Amino acid sequence: NELPSDARFDAIVNLAGAPVVGPPWTAGRRQVLLDSRVGVTESLLAWLQRATHRPAVWVQASAICFYGVRPPHEVLTETSAAGGGFMSELCVRWEAAAAKAQALGVRQVVLRLGVVLGPGGALPPLLLPIRLGLGGRMGSGQQVMSWIHRDDVLTLITTALLGTPQSLPSPQNNPSMQGIYNATAPEPVPQATFARTAGQLLHRPVWLPVPAAPLRWALGEMAQLFVDGQNVVPARLQRDGFVFAYPSLRETLRSLI
Repeated sequence: NELPSDARFDAIVNLAGAPVVGPPWTAGRRQVLLDSRVGVTESLLAWLQRATHRPAVWVQASAICFYGVRPPHEVLTETSAAGGGFMSELCVRWEAAAAKAQALGVRQVVLRLGVVLGPGGALPPLLLPIRLGLGGRMGSGQQVMSWIHRDDVLTLITTALLGTPQSLPSPQNNPSMQGIYNATAPEPVPQATFARTAGQLLHRPVWLPVPAAPLRWALGEMAQLFVDGQNVVPARLQRDGFVFAYPSLRETLRSLI
C-alpha cells in the first residue's frame, strides 16, 4: 500500500525480498526476485522523495552474492569488485536502487549478509540431511561458506540504527556507521567443514557426498548457492571494533542445535 507523504518514521530497515531458493530461476522467477527487492526499494525511495519528514537512517539488506562465484583462496572485503551471474546482478541493482537515498540526506548502512544461521531460514534445510544420517560435502566441499549468527545480525541492525558500533567506548569520538559492511562472521569455513562440524554436534555420520554435476543439471544457476561460494571477511566491522557474540562456527551451531 502507498505510504502517505506525511507518515513519520525515524528509520527504514529494508530486508524485503522473495526467497532465492525455491522454484527454478526462469525468466519469470528472476523478475519476481528483482521486483521483490529492487521494486520494493524503488517504491520506498519514491515515498522518501515526497515525505515531509524524512527518516534519519536507512538500513539496507544486500548479500555476499554481490561478489559472485570466487575461488576459495580469494579473500573478499567491502572494496572487492562485483562478480558475475544473476545473483551478483541482483545485489548490484538492489544496492544501486537504495543508494539514491543518500542524495536526500539520509544516512545509509548496507549489510551484505552471509548465510544467516538461526532457528529458521537456511539452517534447518542445511541440517536436515545430516539429521537423517545422509549428510556429506556438496561438490568439492572446498567452496567457502561465509555465514553469520542471526543474533549478530540483529545486533548489527541495532548498531546501524544507533549509528556507532556499541563495542567502542566513546561514540562521540567515532564516525557514524555509513556505507557498505560485510555482515559475516570472522571465521568463514569450507562447506565440508560445516558439514563435519554439524555432524559431530548432531552425533551423525557425514559420509554421503553430493556431486556438483547433478545439482547443476537439476538446478541450473541456482546450484551456485550450494556448490560455489565466496571467502568474505567483515573487514570494516573488525576495523571498527565490532564484537561478534558468535565468532566461531562450532559455538554458533552448538547454540542453535
